[in-house]
Amino acid sequence: MVIVIREDLQLSCGKIAVQVAHAAVECTLKAEKSKNPNLKEWLREGQKKVVLRVKSLREIYELEFKARNMGLNTAIIKDAGLTEVPPGTVTCVGIGPGPEEIINKVTGSLPLL
Repeated sequence: MVIVIREDLQLSCGKIAVQVAHAAVECTLKAEKSKNPNLKEWLREGQKKVVLRVKSLREIYELEFKARNMGLNTAIIKDAGLTEVPPGTVTCVGIGPGPEEIINKVTGSLPLL
């Protein structure tokens, strides 16, 4: 699983941690609901997660579109707006769980957070 955070929002470390957690949970629940065949293996292997960054909202939507078109599970996370950003602000996208080689085709060129 990969979670991609928007760096243009300049979120605090705590806020980033919470948004990443939201994305991981949402992706896991979606995978379970859709009976994603990759979920069992991902759970069994330790639930690997990698956090990457992009510079803009546009890049978040481009990644989500590309990932969905490759058959990957995705989750766009919008903040409730109670602390650092206005309500409805898209903070990150979760991608996966899925085969590493396919996820890397979507996110492999992005820098680590």
